[in-house]
Amino acid sequence: MRYDLYVVTDEALSCGLTHARIAEYATQGGADVIQLREKEKSCRELYEIACEIREVTARTGSCFIMNDRMDIALACGADGVHFGQDDLPLVAARAIAPRPFIIGISTGTVEEAVTAERNGADYVAVSPVFSTRSKSDAGPGQGLALVREIRRAVSIPVIGIGGIHTGNAEDVIAAGADGIAVISAVVSQQDVTQAARVLREIVVKKRREAVYP
Repeated sequence: MRYDLYVVTDEALSCGLTHARIAEYATQGGADVIQLREKEKSCRELYEIACEIREVTARTGSCFIMNDRMDIALACGADGVHFGQDDLPLVAARAIAPRPFIIGISTGTVEEAVTAERNGADYVAVSPVFSTRSKSDAGPGQGLALVREIRRAVSIPVIGIGGIHTGNAEDVIAAGADGIAVISAVVSQQDVTQAARVLREIVVKKRREAVYP
């Protein structure tokens, strides 16, 4: 499983694109993972959107992760779900959906990352690496030092998220991340496909060069 470029959809931050269209264009640019993140839709609407994205990712061979809603992830046949620290406990989620169903966890400390791995997480997202306006509840940037510390502490993939763009993506990979997760750096661009392609190329190139600290 590759996590080089992980794109989180957000209609409010897009240039008029739907979640499904964002997924279509981002995967055309090489996005390895698409996460559906939507807080305003009804359960039925969210399920219908998830099914549309499942069709896109099934066709392109990309991974589809549902944010928060394990019920919808399972109902639409998503590859996995992503939880925050206040969502369904990972142990309970893993009991419902054993592997190969993917469960990722947002972490803001080394202790949270270690606990996530111990409880069966498939990857951890270090959040936020840099300050961001794309997610109002993200809090201040934690910096690259935390990426390095978590990389040393866990053996599962580490994904950096928060304020990442073409100007700092290399630094996140150099600090030990296996990939980057982005919202506005892809979703808010006029050419979503090209934005995804450029970011993924940066990540892949830097991963070839990186010697993690």
